[in-house]
Amino acid sequence: MSGFKSFVDPTTIRVNGKLVGVVGPNGCGKSNIIDAVRWVLGESRASELRGESMHDVIFNGTTQRKPAGRASVELIFDNTDGRIAGQWGQYGELAVKRVLTREGGSTYFINNVAVRRRDIQDIFLGTGLGPRAYAIIGQGMIARIIEARPEELRTFLEEAAGVSKYRERRRETENRLFDTRENLNRVSDILHELDQSLEKLKVQADLAERYHQLKETQERQQKLLWFLQKKNALKEQSELAFEIGKEQTVLEMLSADMFKHEAELEKLRQIHDFANESVHKAQGDLYQTNSEIGSLEAQIRYVIESRKRLQAQIVSYTEQKDQWTKQISSFVDEANEGKDNLVELSQQKEIAHELFLQQQEEMPGLENELDILREQAQEMHDHIVQIRQQIAVASTNHKNLSTNLFDCQSRREKLLSQKEQIDVPDMEELAFLKQEKAEAEQQLEELRFTEESQRDLVPEFEESCIEIEKRLKECNAACIQEEARLLALKQIQEKTQGTGKAQGWLEKHGLSDFHPLWQDIQIETGWETALESVLMERIFARGLSSLDWTESFLKDKPPVKTCFFASDSENRMRKEEASQPYESFSSRIQYQNDRIRPVLENWLYGVYAIDSMNEALSRRKTLPDGACFILPDGHIIDRYSVRFFAAESESEGVFSRQQEITRLEESHQKHKLEQSRLIEEFRGAESRLKELNSKIQHIHSETNVQVQRLHDLQMKILKLEELNRRFKDQSEQIDTALAELDEFRQEKELELAGEEKRLEELDMTLGEWQQKEADFLETVAGKEDELKVLREKVHQAERSAQQAEYDERALVKRLDELARQIETAEKQVQMVSGSLNQGQLELQDLDDKVAQENLQVLLDRRMTQEEALAQSRQHLDDLAGQLRTLMERRLQTERSLQPQRDKIVAVQLKEQAARINVEQFDQKLLEAGADIVALNNMLPDNARVSTFQTEIGRLNAEIDGLGPVNLGAAIELNEASNRKKYLEEQFQDLTDAIATLEDAIRRIDRETRSLLKNTFDEVNQSLNELFPVLFGGGHAQLSMTGEEILDAGIQIMAQPPGKKNATIHLLSGGEKALTAIALVFSLFKLNPAPFCLLDEVDAPLDDANTERFSNMVTKMSSQTQFLYISHNRIAMEMAEELVGVTMQEQGVSRIVTVDINDAANFSDEVLRA
Repeated sequence: MSGFKSFVDPTTIRVNGKLVGVVGPNGCGKSNIIDAVRWVLGESRASELRGESMHDVIFNGTTQRKPAGRASVELIFDNTDGRIAGQWGQYGELAVKRVLTREGGSTYFINNVAVRRRDIQDIFLGTGLGPRAYAIIGQGMIARIIEARPEELRTFLEEAAGVSKYRERRRETENRLFDTRENLNRVSDILHELDQSLEKLKVQADLAERYHQLKETQERQQKLLWFLQKKNALKEQSELAFEIGKEQTVLEMLSADMFKHEAELEKLRQIHDFANESVHKAQGDLYQTNSEIGSLEAQIRYVIESRKRLQAQIVSYTEQKDQWTKQISSFVDEANEGKDNLVELSQQKEIAHELFLQQQEEMPGLENELDILREQAQEMHDHIVQIRQQIAVASTNHKNLSTNLFDCQSRREKLLSQKEQIDVPDMEELAFLKQEKAEAEQQLEELRFTEESQRDLVPEFEESCIEIEKRLKECNAACIQEEARLLALKQIQEKTQGTGKAQGWLEKHGLSDFHPLWQDIQIETGWETALESVLMERIFARGLSSLDWTESFLKDKPPVKTCFFASDSENRMRKEEASQPYESFSSRIQYQNDRIRPVLENWLYGVYAIDSMNEALSRRKTLPDGACFILPDGHIIDRYSVRFFAAESESEGVFSRQQEITRLEESHQKHKLEQSRLIEEFRGAESRLKELNSKIQHIHSETNVQVQRLHDLQMKILKLEELNRRFKDQSEQIDTALAELDEFRQEKELELAGEEKRLEELDMTLGEWQQKEADFLETVAGKEDELKVLREKVHQAERSAQQAEYDERALVKRLDELARQIETAEKQVQMVSGSLNQGQLELQDLDDKVAQENLQVLLDRRMTQEEALAQSRQHLDDLAGQLRTLMERRLQTERSLQPQRDKIVAVQLKEQAARINVEQFDQKLLEAGADIVALNNMLPDNARVSTFQTEIGRLNAEIDGLGPVNLGAAIELNEASNRKKYLEEQFQDLTDAIATLEDAIRRIDRETRSLLKNTFDEVNQSLNELFPVLFGGGHAQLSMTGEEILDAGIQIMAQPPGKKNATIHLLSGGEKALTAIALVFSLFKLNPAPFCLLDEVDAPLDDANTERFSNMVTKMSSQTQFLYISHNRIAMEMAEELVGVTMQEQGVSRIVTVDINDAANFSDEVLRA
């Protein structure tokens, strides 16, 4: 066991003895062993395993362990006696294993081969270890047996009787019977639907035939219509070609007129262009004159405007000169006043400067004295600051050292806590996972090898199926062809016998039941036609007991040639025929009725068989009178004539048809047998292929599961290895960190003590220096007050001197600025005076008299040029008028050309349309495969397109009136008929199968009833024997609650010593337990199970009853191996081996095994020692 409930670690329990006891305190997991056996044997009810779901069997974890991912239990059986039947009986050891993962996958194995749950249950059917196991008695099962209803008790009897396998067979048979009946119903429904389909298909086939007839007529009329339309199109094309030639002649005449107008137009254009150039030249001269006139007018306008501008400038310059003159006068007055003020300010500045220098001389001595005092005070202060800094440094060091020591202690405690919290890897689990991984890899390799080997078989199986299917199709085709041929031949043969005018006459005279002659004879193969040629209508002759009957036929003569013969004729052979050297034709005939032999020998007297015409002709002269030769083809040659045979009606060839019918029936029978054999062979091959594919799919699924399992194992191993590595690394890191912390803590404690001593010394020194500094600072303060008063005086004198000097500099600056402004104003006056003089000179130079004279000359020239330009333009306009007239005539001609071209194009399009129609109708006739000559002969002289269109429309309407037409109805009808025949055969096969299955169920019920009756009697007898042993007397028996043992329940009637007979429900608790144990052991006695598991069965028993119970178990252990759980000392003493279950680790069970004999021997040795 591994991961099953509390057995989380791989646990092996070796059950070597016949009596093995399991002991341990309450809650240690003893009953989990019983649950494990139930589970691995296929138990699927969680309630039977004391859980709510199947996943409850997987170890759910504890406070110290994580939940397991899978549960695995394996039982190993010793099969050296070969008690296991079936395919697994060949193994001396059988290992049954079940694995369940939290993902929900439950897998079963037998000898490491993956199997189904049902395969495991099949092994233990009828052994008391099945789903209704009475050999595994868990906690409370005794109570359930006691409280069980009669129907539930019967299940234990069935398990003991071993009828569970019969029940399984009956259930499978019922399932197959249900499926067969379902198939029969489906086939019946299909046949019913097929009958309806056949009726519809017959109607559809007739409709399709009518459709084909109408379609053929419609196609013929359509071809005639196309031929007529082609002829009409050819005629129209010829007429349009003539019209195109006529219209093209008119177009050529219009084109010639067009060319003439264009030549005249080109000549006139040249003249017009020359006149246009003259106009352009005159116009250019006029433009030149106008340009010169414009230039002179611009010059005159410029002179006038310049004169006005200069006059305005002279007025402006005069005003500016007056303004600048006034400013110069103002600036000179202000400068004179400033010079007077400057003298006064110089005297005030000298007085303030002398006072400042006098007071400033007193300051250096006082400042030097104060600086010396301040330097001394600063030195004292610096020394105090140094002391304070040393104190601050020492305090900071002391604080840092304390913090470091606290942090060191905190970190040390944290590291110790981390060390305790590190997850310790489970190395045993790692070793187990590695071993399981190796096993999984081996299993995966085996699965892949098995899958590849199975896949290699698939092409062979598929090829076998294809080959069988091909042969089956060929056989089916041969059967269908033979059936059709047989049906046709038999219909002809029956028609030959049962139709015609003679049939009514024969029935009238009571002769219809008389067989015709040909049915009682057989002729050698190849001579059938010859026999019919010789006998003619006599081949249908009927035998009468006496020819006297034929007298009555004279009153009612047969309507056709009819022959009768006397069936009581004697067998006489003519000697003359026997002496002839030729082979008698009658010798080739075999008779099924010897009474007709003399009749045929008489009719065939003188008829000799011969193989070839040449031989017959060469030997005909040797024939006696009345004799003849007969050839296989039916030709007759006598001495004087040759008669050639030819079949005249269906009645001919009756012998050959009959022989062909016989041959076809034999061949058809062989093919049917071959068909049945091939169908079975195909089904078998197909079934084997499906089984192989299913097996491959199953193996592939197992391979995927195994791959996933291997992947999960690898991930678990990697996680555990990583966890182990991290555990080692973290442990080493923590140990190293702890050592470093201890060393660091010792150093810091020494440093902290030194800093505390130094702080005390610095505090004393700081107090002394602070007192000295306070006394000295009072002296410095007095000197600073004296210096402050003197500085204030010096500062006031300095401000007065600076103010006087500032006012002096400001006045000097203003005087300099006034001098510059005067100079600038004088320059402006000079510049304005110069501009004024220059403007007066320019105004005198402006004169436009010459320009006015030149302008008048140019105006006269322009007038002359305008008159010449007007004459040139008039000549040009005249030429333009002529040009327009000529262009209009050309345009008129051109306009006539386009309609003519359009007219020709229109006629050409009509001609092209007619040509296309001819080609289209030619193509249609070609595609339809029409015979042009035949159509021309069929076409009437006065044929009209509308007549054919009307006829085609009528045919199309009639075709449309047919509605939807199934053109494949005939083929579908044939296929449906064949399918109906096949389904009728299936219907009969399914009916036979149902009868067989019902008979099998009745046979199973008979066997089950007999087996249960015998078992009931034997168990009753065993119960009567065991009950007194357990109770020390008394009586008990089983009784049925009904008449039918297959459905009846079972009750237990018990009578302990000294009590009246009562049901088990009226007994005490201990008596109930003993009665149930007696019943279980009675079942064991009838059908001993290989082993038995008992879970605290002896709990309600006292010591006396426990001793009797122990004695019985010891006695039965000779046939059955017992593994029992008990807290009773007496029960423990009977064990050969004790298995102890402990739970030292909370929630985890472990095993301790003790061999009682070995322990006793060891005790004896100790006592002797």
